[in-house]
Amino acid sequence: MDMKYAAHVLGALCLVFVTTAAAGATSTKNRTDPYAEARNQVVAKINAYRAKVKLPPLEHWMDADSCSDLEAKHDSKVNQPHASFGHCGEMAQNECPDWPNKGSIGIGCLEQMWNEGPGKDYARHGHYLNMTNPAYTKVAVGFYTTPQGKVWSVQNFQ
Repeated sequence: MDMKYAAHVLGALCLVFVTTAAAGATSTKNRTDPYAEARNQVVAKINAYRAKVKLPPLEHWMDADSCSDLEAKHDSKVNQPHASFGHCGEMAQNECPDWPNKGSIGIGCLEQMWNEGPGKDYARHGHYLNMTNPAYTKVAVGFYTTPQGKVWSVQNFQ
């Protein structure tokens, strides 16, 4: 390829890029998240529970939210909580399967999990232990709404 032709192609590519950017095109990262408010509510509720036992708040692990959405979707499709555990690099997971709406996760589901504790037996108190583990510093929140309108949510701890 001669240099004049290469410069022409490069110039055309730059023009397309600049024109697209100037037209206000947005990436998928800038699109509105239909679960953003619910995610923030879940993180805030977990942190409020942690504050009751004098633990520092967890950071919202936003980079893993979309992966967590896929876990919630997969688990709903196979109708099995925790079926996709570990796919997002989490060390622990709580899951709220088949809830009536996204708002009920932060109110009802997390409250049920919190009420499992305190205790040391993971089989009986596991959700509580995940929320109060001082080794975890962040939490991602995934959601999926089924065609029937039921909501599945995972909370992935790291």
